[in-house]
Amino acid sequence: MGKKVRLVRKTEINKGILLTDRQRLSWLRLLRSENIGAVSFRNLIDHYKTAENALAALPELSQKGGGSASIKIASLEDAEKEIQEAERLGVRFIGMGEPDYPAFLKVTEAPPPLISIKGNVSIFQKTSIGIIGSRNASAAGKKLTAQFAHFLGEADFVIISGLARGIDSVAHQASLKTGTVAVMAGGIDHIYPPENKKLHEDIIANGGAIISEMPISWKPRAIDFPRRNRIIAALSLGLLVVEAALRSGSLITARQAAEMGRLIFAIPGSPLDPRSVGTNNLIKDGALLTTHPSDIIETLTPLISPLPNSQLNFFEEPSSLQLEKENFNLADEKNSHPSLTDDDTARAAVLCALSTTPIDIDTLSTHTGVPLPTLYLLLVELELAGKLIRHSGGCVSLSNLDLPQEPQHY
Repeated sequence: MGKKVRLVRKTEINKGILLTDRQRLSWLRLLRSENIGAVSFRNLIDHYKTAENALAALPELSQKGGGSASIKIASLEDAEKEIQEAERLGVRFIGMGEPDYPAFLKVTEAPPPLISIKGNVSIFQKTSIGIIGSRNASAAGKKLTAQFAHFLGEADFVIISGLARGIDSVAHQASLKTGTVAVMAGGIDHIYPPENKKLHEDIIANGGAIISEMPISWKPRAIDFPRRNRIIAALSLGLLVVEAALRSGSLITARQAAEMGRLIFAIPGSPLDPRSVGTNNLIKDGALLTTHPSDIIETLTPLISPLPNSQLNFFEEPSSLQLEKENFNLADEKNSHPSLTDDDTARAAVLCALSTTPIDIDTLSTHTGVPLPTLYLLLVELELAGKLIRHSGGCVSLSNLDLPQEPQHY
């Protein structure tokens, strides 16, 4: 499909501090405990300094938020079993801030505190392009996917996709020799769809990687796929949508990628083919019309720069917990141990201001007069009690107890 283009990317070693085995175990326990997501995890570490301290505080926090003190906390035994299973499978748990944590993922909103990776972790140091599309792909769509994935791989791009049927599988297969990463909706040990077991093995055997934020043996549910899609978007400098119907999950990934500032590329299709309605609409909405891999390479090449050479010091020991205030809105060092949960007036003001309509946290703080450090922990209390839903964009709302729904924990 034309002249081969070779991109040479300068990469720098990501400096960070390795978690100890004890820290990793405590992080895993906290992350696997009831109603804990990435944001609440981070806020708890900010305030309590160690995961062990945060685990001890969970029952009281849940009770203050109006929930039960008998909140389910992941046991030491269960966490040890998961780590042992990971070691048996050759899977690593990598914490945010460690050198091998994917750099593009760590700078997105609410990155997973722990990510499990099997295979070649150094592959995340290279520039990546996501390729996604219809599970029920046309023959033409599969052919285009294979050509694009192969050509982009030869141009030194790593291909990111979701190991799904159709476009995803073809993208992985065509880029095995040049490097590909599969993002799982379930655990790394639960291959879905099952017919992709061989492809899963081939990705590892050829120097690629499998990545997931879910427990090792987790069976994926419908609500887990948007979380998978968010990681695909985060890892990719740009996202190519080959075929997508009007209500395709690929459009969710494209929206998430656009919110992260990623460039969206779409291959146009016949207006008579339902599998092209979504991609054609993306182009109408501003996605870059793409007919050749060179369109992507020429657009992304000026954007390629060295990866960040430092990791956030997101670790448990106070001596190494030096988070940047502009990123995490920490209190001044002299106020690093304020009593944030005893202010009943602040708690009442926050509850009064919240509704089932999402609101951003800065606006909530301004409206209530509750300082951000205090507000963060009050929101964790409500989340632990099952009363708070976190939305993308840093927004929160009360859960509607009258409607059956499962809270999302970003």
